[in-house]
Amino acid sequence: MNIKIVLEGKIKEPYFKLGVEEFKKRLTGYTSLKIFEVPSILEFVKNNVKTNSYVITLEIEGKSLSSPEFAQKIKEIETDGAYNEIIFLIGGSDGLVQEVRDKSNFKFSMSKLTFLHQEAVLILTEQIYRAYKILNNETYHK
Repeated sequence: MNIKIVLEGKIKEPYFKLGVEEFKKRLTGYTSLKIFEVPSILEFVKNNVKTNSYVITLEIEGKSLSSPEFAQKIKEIETDGAYNEIIFLIGGSDGLVQEVRDKSNFKFSMSKLTFLHQEAVLILTEQIYRAYKILNNETYHK
């Protein structure tokens, strides 16, 4: 399964970049993860989301999941057979426009708290790594 994280804006702080790169490296044995920093998520969605893309939008109003539930969600998408990639969409300071939200297969809330978009990328990348450790019955998540 290919996983893409798309954020509106850039990861500017070096410590966030280092953290994201570390978890991307750790994920190498489990999945392919690519990060896209774009000026407009709407344009990315219009040009890159296909019928075999499972789109997850990060929204404060979305559904909260525990780490094991998040891992199960990834497993369900992988085993469904209809999708060859998962695309996570993280909006900028104004959030996501309705047209992007309408393309979502699943609205996900990492917390009731609001995060910087670059911080959200780091947390999400770590949670994806944690999910694969859980799915493979490995000890990281304990």
